[in-house]
Amino acid sequence: MVLIGFTEWCSLAGMDEFKKFLMVIPVAERHAFAARCGTTYAFLRNVIYGQRTPGEKLCVAIWRESNGVVTRQVLRPYDWQEIWPELAQQKEIA
Repeated sequence: MVLIGFTEWCSLAGMDEFKKFLMVIPVAERHAFAARCGTTYAFLRNVIYGQRTPGEKLCVAIWRESNGVVTRQVLRPYDWQEIWPELAQQKEIA
């Protein structure tokens, strides 16, 4: 049995948002979505299941192509504040 820490669980729980977004899209469109993001559907699946971490450019592409449904904060839960400090400032203001 593999136990994961709370922060790892929170990260995977956030990925559920991304997974739900992708699973609603028809299979053929998932590959097109990945291509528009500059990656493959296989890589996106690895991201969803915690096997890979998306780079900064990929996070922005996913956010853009999902029309903001999948946030950069969900995709990079541990370091998004360091990469996009303007998002942390916006969160403080709101």
